[in-house]
Amino acid sequence: MRMSPSETAPPAAAPETDVGEFLSGCARDVNAFLDRALPPETGPAATLASAMRHAVLGGGKRIRPALAMASAIAVGGARRDALPAAAALEMIHTYSLIHDDLPCMDDDDLRRGQPTVHVRYGEAIAILAGDALHTLAFETIAGSEAPPEVRLGCVARLAAAAGPAGMVGGQVLDMEAETRTPDARGLEAIHRGKTGALISASLALGALAGGGSVRQADALAAFGRELGLVFQIVDDLLDEEQTSARLGKSAGKDRAAGKATYPAIHGLEGARAEAERRAERARGLLAAVGKEPGPPVNSAGMRLLDALTERILRRTA
Repeated sequence: MRMSPSETAPPAAAPETDVGEFLSGCARDVNAFLDRALPPETGPAATLASAMRHAVLGGGKRIRPALAMASAIAVGGARRDALPAAAALEMIHTYSLIHDDLPCMDDDDLRRGQPTVHVRYGEAIAILAGDALHTLAFETIAGSEAPPEVRLGCVARLAAAAGPAGMVGGQVLDMEAETRTPDARGLEAIHRGKTGALISASLALGALAGGGSVRQADALAAFGRELGLVFQIVDDLLDEEQTSARLGKSAGKDRAAGKATYPAIHGLEGARAEAERRAERARGLLAAVGKEPGPPVNSAGMRLLDALTERILRRTA
């Protein structure tokens, strides 16, 4: 998938084996791409552009873009092949954070270690900045020079992951759970949508962008669905155990709001055990990717995805 917009392309690189170096390289590449793709802070919509840039370029681990790039490598492609899809994923993720932080939802004033968009720019601009990022994500994929079937596949999967059967639907379930505590099955349904759908899509989009088959993309998406639950369980644990300064967002807020979380339902140790169980299941699904028809899998890329699984499981912020 060719980068668009582009002025200079990052050099193609061999698959990194050090996960820290890989994450740093992905963040550098996607940040440069996002800086070019976002509107400049000039003209009649300068305030909107400033809010978008504040939200997108003000921090973030870029986990979803990194998963997309690693998935591209795993099916024999290169990191740069997935760059437009990776940027689009980050735009969707950031739009969801802007809206999630609004007073009508989680009402938070800290995100990525800085004031949330509605605190700095007001609620109306925050809503519109999220809307603008949502649409720009699809424009970014559609405007790339990937084959039409790849662009269509990426747009369809990203739309499904972000919509009523995915992220937005999960957010609604999460809000409704504030008035009634769900059981373990209900909690899983919330986070398969709210968190897992976009992580699963990251793996699928990366595979398609890297030249993988639809069957390989489906298999990597299945791996991503379990990895998304690992990410959320660890996120819930960190919310209980870390400080706001460490997390870059308000710690302990979910418990104070009575939100449904894995520690609330399973306890701290039970939640840790569930994260380990889900990670092991994710690894089993990852191992099955090589059995699907399509280009030969890249063993270095597969090891990279395994290392990212471990990184997500053991993260401390």
